[in-house]
Amino acid sequence: MNSTKIDPKFISQANPRVGLIALASDFMIEKDFINVIKNKKIDFFVNRIECYNPLTKENLIKMSNKITDVTKDILPDQDLDCVVYGCTSGTIAAGHDSIEEKVKVAKPMADVSTPSTAAIKALKKLNIKKVSIFTPYSKKLNDDVLDYFKSEGFEVTSNSYFDIQDDYDIGKVDQDYLYEVLSKIDLNGADALFVSCTALPVLEIIDKLEKKLNTIVLSSNQALIWDTLVKIKKNNSVEGFGKLFQVNWCHLVKKNTNKD
Repeated sequence: MNSTKIDPKFISQANPRVGLIALASDFMIEKDFINVIKNKKIDFFVNRIECYNPLTKENLIKMSNKITDVTKDILPDQDLDCVVYGCTSGTIAAGHDSIEEKVKVAKPMADVSTPSTAAIKALKKLNIKKVSIFTPYSKKLNDDVLDYFKSEGFEVTSNSYFDIQDDYDIGKVDQDYLYEVLSKIDLNGADALFVSCTALPVLEIIDKLEKKLNTIVLSSNQALIWDTLVKIKKNNSVEGFGKLFQVNWCHLVKKNTNKD
């Protein structure tokens, strides 16, 4: 038998690489990402981080202490273009800077996106100053979210919340019921509605909600995916997931290119 050695040919240019850190209990975030990016040339990788119930600020900070190790295990010893931390309340609790620092210990070349900071960027780009906020969280975490948005200069015109204590239960909220609840929210004086939490099944109903409410609707996953696509310069041609994706971000892409 003859055995022949053949030289391999490797790709000359890789697709942008996105690494998602998803909560171990999150049913939605991977599905939402894939629904938006499935037709784009993006390499998408996921690792899950252990989370702790009940959802409290202390437990969310405790969870964030594992970010570096979880990030290291996404394509070990390989670079990522963007690392995405999939927890809105967790980002507010631990702070974006702390999360970014922990990510960059493992992936120093990666951009970092988090839901809360992505939502702030989106609201500012859309020139929104007054926002109604819905969360599924306990009263304490709900109030922490409100305080965060107020500290970023936004007026919160109204607020509703579910008071759910367990992250698994957030992922089990019925989507039709959620639509019914959100479609009846008081938006008097608001320029937009923001729905917090990566585990809520919101993304697929944003288009329908915007038509029903005649206003802009943002969600954690929507803003997070949008911000990620901007960072890796793949934010073109996204339809069906809300008006946010129709925003022209050419100047930001140019800015990011210059920075690189």
